Parts: sequence; structure tokens; C-alpha cells
Amino acid sequence: MSHHHPDFDVVVVGAGMAGLVCAHRLRERGVEVLLLEACPQVGGRTAGVEVDGEIVDLGGQFIGPGQDRVHALAAELGVATIPTYTAGENLLRTESGRLRRFRGMVPKLGPSALLDVAQAQYRLDKLARTIDTEAPWRSPNATALDGRTLRSWIDRTARTRGGRRFLTLACQAIWACEPSELSLLHALFYVKSGGDLSALTDVEGGAQQDRLDGGAFGLATKLADRLGTAVRLDAPVRRIEHGDSGVVVTVDDGTAWRAGHVVVAVPPPLAARLVYHPPLPSARDNLLQRLPMGSVIKCVAGYPEPFWRSAGLTGAALSLRGPIALTVDSSPPSGRRGVLLGFVTGASAQDLATRSSADRRAILLGELARLFGPRAATPVHFVERNWNEEPFARGGYSAVFPPGAWTRLGSALRAPVGRIHWAGTETSARWYGYIDGAVRSGEAAADAIVQAVRCQLTAGLDSQAGGTQVPNEVENQ
Repeated sequence: MSHHHPDFDVVVVGAGMAGLVCAHRLRERGVEVLLLEACPQVGGRTAGVEVDGEIVDLGGQFIGPGQDRVHALAAELGVATIPTYTAGENLLRTESGRLRRFRGMVPKLGPSALLDVAQAQYRLDKLARTIDTEAPWRSPNATALDGRTLRSWIDRTARTRGGRRFLTLACQAIWACEPSELSLLHALFYVKSGGDLSALTDVEGGAQQDRLDGGAFGLATKLADRLGTAVRLDAPVRRIEHGDSGVVVTVDDGTAWRAGHVVVAVPPPLAARLVYHPPLPSARDNLLQRLPMGSVIKCVAGYPEPFWRSAGLTGAALSLRGPIALTVDSSPPSGRRGVLLGFVTGASAQDLATRSSADRRAILLGELARLFGPRAATPVHFVERNWNEEPFARGGYSAVFPPGAWTRLGSALRAPVGRIHWAGTETSARWYGYIDGAVRSGEAAADAIVQAVRCQLTAGLDSQAGGTQVPNEVENQ
């Protein structure tokens, strides 16, 4: 790599929430930043579509108590929060297809199954409290926990068929994967990173309590507006050369930028597809090969009014039959229109993805009609987003750790490789998998780089020598 004066102090790869926050924080501290985004728009796993003049979120959208960093960001950008609608009763569609109404988060499963789920939740939360979220592989019994799947734990812990079925649905709803695909250690880490199981599943007091006015996507576009020309869209990064004196980041059309540091803020499967020269250390590369994304299709059905409310329903439903695992009311606060979100996750999402979009639409609207009555079958608008087909997401909500990944290779997840730093919700020890985790990861990467750059400045910038060596203790933070 020839020694030229860098074009930028830092290049950030990926203008999702993590990359945007990282670039914004660096800019605020006077660091020269270039933010490269492969897609025609920013936002990453948050995405918005306009339905009747209102932005509807096709990606991540909910925020809740304890998610302090995303709340602080919303306040800084002047974005208000809207409480999720909770007046009325929720629905459960049983395996036999019967509909049951319930209040709160726990449906009417029958007394033995209910007890079963309650004791399983108690045991899961108790185990989760033992996990070290900064270093899950150092937790007590980490190797044993990481050698099991959530499926084997459910089968051993839950005594009733109904309990097992409901815990499977909970896994599909929380992680967008099947319990057989998920390490028990990762499930426990994820639960602890958000507090406890009810913090993840609840609406009131939980992670689905609020959404953002104008959509979570609005946060992304506001950050991008502040960054202005520092953001380049339609610029897929293909290659990162890195060495003692800096980095060279090359995009699809061959354009290359030099910088002192690079932050890779894309989902792990996409980070794995970049070409690194020299190649990444084997632990980091092996880890990236082992982290697939969950599978999710999110559909949005718009109606002239939230008609389910007059029937005493919240619009929230859980289905043990599928293919829709859960629904949520996402209507605008005015109540002028009704919006229902449906989530198809895990194996159901992979199955539905093979159907034509017309078939999918018929299946999904048929399912909404079974839950909310015939009016649900004829929305004014219907939009779906299959996240696994998105070339620069390849799934959602987040990367899934299979058995063995955390304990064998987890220490490579957040560690910089020389001048390459990692960001994205998957690198966060708090609220992994959530928008808040992405915000935290962007802030952490910005802090680490500012520290590294400070050390370079104090060492004296000598452009003739092609930049300076970064002291090792900063490089290896």
C-alpha cells in the first residue's frame, strides 16, 4: 500500500443506524468522515415506505424503557415517541385454529401449559442473570450452555405440549429463527442484554412500548441530512486494504478512498463477504462464517380505520398456527387510518419466500382475516418486505449464534483488527439485536477511534512519513 496523505480520517462502511451514529459522532468531534452505503437509501435494517402520506416502518421500529441511547438520539433529533396501542384484548390463535382473547402478555393456554411457561420463563431469566454480556464465553458453565440449542432446553424444561409450542413461538417472535438453530448461551446472553424475558416480549414496560413519530427510518434520514455530502449512496464497498499506515477502501466502480481508520458497520454475513487485504485473522473470519441472519418477512396492511378497536381488540395477536407469528397495531396516533403489521419468521418465512408475491399476499391476508374478521382481507394498501431477499441485509432481525460460536470465537466479535473497527447491533453488549444496540455500537466505535486519533496527534502528524504508527495499546483496544 503506497503512502499517500489520507482523503479522510475515517471511512464508515454501511449507513444503517450504527454507521450513521458513528459518522455523526465523529463529525461532531471534528473528525473527517466518509460514509459509504451500498443501497440507494440510508437506514439499513430500518426502512420506511410512504402509505397515504404517512411513513410506515418496514424494518426495526419499536423502542422501550431502558433503551436510553436511542431515546437520547430521538430527543437530540427532535423526534417524538408514540405509545403502542394497548387498549383492549390481544388474540391467540391456537393450534386447532380457535381464537382466544387475553389481556397482558400471557395468553390463555390452559392452566397446566400456563404454569409450564411461567416456570420455564423463571428458569430462563434465572440462568440469564449468570451471563457476562461483555464476555459471554466467560460466564459460568458457558461451554455447556453453548453446546446446547434452545430447542433441547425447551424440550427438557417444558413438560406440556402447549408449553413447548408457546416457547417455540416466543423464539420465532424474538429471534426470527427456530429454537434448533440457536445456542442456549446466545438466547441467555440476548435476554440479559435486554434485561429479562418480559422486557423483550412486553409492550407496556417492554421493548415494544413505543415507536418513533415518522418512523424509526426518520431517525436515519435526519442523521443522513446532518451528514450531508459525507454520505455516498449506491456505493457498495468490495475491498478493504489495511496496514500500519492506514486503510484503502474500494467500492464497486473501482473508486478507492484512503483513510486512517475504517469502521465496518454491516451485518456479519455481509462483513464476511468483503475482501480484506491482508486477510482477517482466522478467528474473526471463522466467526463471521458461523453467523447467519434470522429470517423474517414483515407485511403492512393499511385500512380506512383501525376497525379492530371497536371490537375491543388491541390489534396484537399471536398465532400458534402460522404463518404469521404475531401482529401489532401500527396505526397513526390520530386513528385516521388503521395499520396492522404481520411478522412471518424462521422456517415459515423461508417457506413463504418460495411462493409468488400474489400467493403470499393471499396467504397473509387470509391469515389476517382469520384473526380480525373479513374486513382485514381487503386493505387499501398492502406492502411486504422479505428481509432475506434484501441484498445488503440478507435477513433480520439480527445475526443468530449457533452452538459453539460464542465460546470458541466470541472474543473476536468486537476486537478491532489493526485499523479496522466493527459496529452494528451485533457488536453491542446491551440491547443486541435492537435499534438501541446499533446506536450504542456506533457511539462505542466513534469513541475508540477518537482515542486512537488523539494518540496519533500527540505522536505528531508527519505526512511525509505517510502517517504515524498508532500506539499498540490503542490499536488493540
